[in-house]
Amino acid sequence: MPTIRDLVSALRRRDGVDAAIVLGRDGLLIDGATDAALDPDGLAAFVPPMALAAAEMGVAAGRGDFGLMVLEYSTGTVVVTSVSPEAFMLVLLRPDANLAALLYDLRRFRAQIASLV
Repeated sequence: MPTIRDLVSALRRRDGVDAAIVLGRDGLLIDGATDAALDPDGLAAFVPPMALAAAEMGVAAGRGDFGLMVLEYSTGTVVVTSVSPEAFMLVLLRPDANLAALLYDLRRFRAQIASLV
């Protein structure tokens, strides 16, 4: 059976992925693989307040529980997904990455990812 480290490594090896990080709901790093210029602990700390705001918007808009958000920036994309009641996943992509394929895989394998956390 694969481990969290296997999952993080596999995501990080995808073309266009600069970071793959699994973190607790408290913002503490569980596991992560990033390029040398990125701080996985620092990045993880930003996720919970962003996810909380997204969850509150979902409730206010009658859309249900938070599942996934995509943030587009001038030099890349950030994806945050809820993988279990205890954890989030953060993936940083360069502009040339295949975002659609990543989103498809995250949805398709959400249950398997949750079983690893």
